[in-house]
Amino acid sequence: MNPSQSIEIAQPRRSSVTPLTVFLCFIMVFFCAVLVFVYAATKRANPVMLDQQGHPLPSTAERVK
Repeated sequence: MNPSQSIEIAQPRRSSVTPLTVFLCFIMVFFCAVLVFVYAATKRANPVMLDQQGHPLPSTAERVK
């Protein structure tokens, strides 16, 4: 390298966050929140299976005994 040439160090540019990136991040967070809500709701639910006459079916634990 020639000593008369100066070395320029480029300053890193600050990249701006595009509105599309913010929107997609919001959609991802919203989707994850919906998944967590549905998971929690299904864990709390205690469904009762009915037969064709509307009588509750015995649970699996009761059938094993």
